[in-house]
Amino acid sequence: MHLDCYPQRIVCLTEEPTEILYMLGESDRIVGISGFTVRPMQARKAKPKVSAFTEADIPAILALKPDLVIGFSDIQADIAQALIKRGVTVLINNHRSVEEILKTMVQIGALVGKSAEAMELALHYRRRLEARHEVNSKQILRPRVYFEEWYDPLITGIQWVSELVEAAGGDDVFAHHRDGALACDRIVADPMQVVNLNPDLILVSWCGKKFKPERLRSRPMWASMKAVQNGQLYEIPSSMILQPGPGSLGDGFDRVCEIIDQWHREQRIFETL
Repeated sequence: MHLDCYPQRIVCLTEEPTEILYMLGESDRIVGISGFTVRPMQARKAKPKVSAFTEADIPAILALKPDLVIGFSDIQADIAQALIKRGVTVLINNHRSVEEILKTMVQIGALVGKSAEAMELALHYRRRLEARHEVNSKQILRPRVYFEEWYDPLITGIQWVSELVEAAGGDDVFAHHRDGALACDRIVADPMQVVNLNPDLILVSWCGKKFKPERLRSRPMWASMKAVQNGQLYEIPSSMILQPGPGSLGDGFDRVCEIIDQWHREQRIFETL
């Protein structure tokens, strides 16, 4: 007799556990998702949306009778508390680094009886990062990169973003900020700090809000930076780079690599002129 002892009705308060469960072939266990979910697209079409990021429809979640709710970040503490008080089992991870993202993949896999498959998935992403590192070892030049996660106040990239920039072959000009667990720990109080660092590339992902290049260019003295003068301003969708899961380690990392590779090609063309 087959006995499935794993959670049967899972609500995912953020996108990454949804994508992980789909990749592991366990989408049937998902009964509710975040309204911000765009990966995978079939989840957005098929599953009820019961939460944002900082808010959730508690009655709607309870009506789904979940035996597990998975969320991310201390920012969802109030949602978790409300559900726990009503007898719901809740798992909230606070992963901030690439290594922690990989561990979370394995953890979620174990929760649904797919430990081996989840380990292989995590190893797949680790191998991709290691392969890129091998390519980087042959590059003499590394672009200096400023990643902007928000614009008012200026907030630099969270730890996994900083690590992905470096794995892709760039140097994060605010790498010293990345150990800050909270967004307030990564605030750039004086925008002139960015000007003085004079990055070669500016990558922007405004937490789901569309990037407006003119808003960045109009900041005092920002037009003097190399990245702005050379048109090296790139938006990366937040669902691609700020998702602590397959999104950032897959398409997000690939996009950062593409941008840095393009920068290298342009440097070589400039050197031949």
